[in-house]
Amino acid sequence: MPELFDTDFPRAYGELLGEAGFRSVNADFKVFEELGFVPSGEGEHVYLEIEKDGDNTAWIARQIAALAGVETRDIGYCGLKDRHAVTRQWFSVYLPKGAEPDWQMLETDTLRVLNRARHKQKLRRGQHLCNRFSIWLRDVTANHALLDQRLQLLFEQGVPNYFGPQRFGIDSGNLALAQRILVDQVKIKNRPKRQMAISAARSYLFNLVLAERVKRDCWRQLMPQETALEVAGQALPSGPLWGRGRAPVTGAAQALEVQVLADWQPWCEPLEFTGLNQDRRALVANLQDLNWLWDGNDIRLDFALGVGCYATSVIAELVTAKLPERTPEA
Repeated sequence: MPELFDTDFPRAYGELLGEAGFRSVNADFKVFEELGFVPSGEGEHVYLEIEKDGDNTAWIARQIAALAGVETRDIGYCGLKDRHAVTRQWFSVYLPKGAEPDWQMLETDTLRVLNRARHKQKLRRGQHLCNRFSIWLRDVTANHALLDQRLQLLFEQGVPNYFGPQRFGIDSGNLALAQRILVDQVKIKNRPKRQMAISAARSYLFNLVLAERVKRDCWRQLMPQETALEVAGQALPSGPLWGRGRAPVTGAAQALEVQVLADWQPWCEPLEFTGLNQDRRALVANLQDLNWLWDGNDIRLDFALGVGCYATSVIAELVTAKLPERTPEA
């Protein structure tokens, strides 16, 4: 196993077409969560749709809990949203009886409460339908016609469904912590921190399998005797999210995964005792409702992705993204 973790995974569509400024300001990266259902208007849970600009999802959950006078475990949300972005997402608050607080008291210069409704169930991770993105790439050096062609190709064929670099932490810190937990057997009392490291480890193993299939150009189609994963009516190839139980993979895909993960058994074996079961994740992320608009050398990309898919996997097939410098506290 390596001392340093390589998170520069192979691309599927060849050389990048140029460079572009990425996330120059928060408003250049917008994410709108689409629930896929309308709250019923009655029930024990209050649903709040919140727009945030530069705030952390978990921090907002704590503010909601404090205002409502409940425990943080009584707050539900479908997933963590990017901090360096403008995002809209739903939170649920368990308030079966008594008066509700004035939710407008949550508002700050960077946070707005957009909607409020009641519903019967708590929001769970991954419960929403999709995320809609509106992303500006600035000062693009790529040939416009070639970038247009590449975007059309991504829309038609999808992108490798890699977990994004944010999953692995700054300088792959979450992976280094996973190494300490899984191999060195260091006890981490901070449960959220431990869960984040374990999740990063599973994600990294998945990315390694996907990377090998990208290298072999077999990430979009089923390998011989491979069992398909049904996603939104599509039969897609899949990769492992490691945990307890037998992986439901067969044929040539199974042989490939055994080969790729042979050197990672010091991670795989202890992951089977973390309380998480074997699961599968599609290797392909399909873009929905893709549109783009040029404004000089800036381009705005509008598209939707399924739950758990990363917009950075789309950008990674287009251009080298140049991030602004930020202090560690930013």
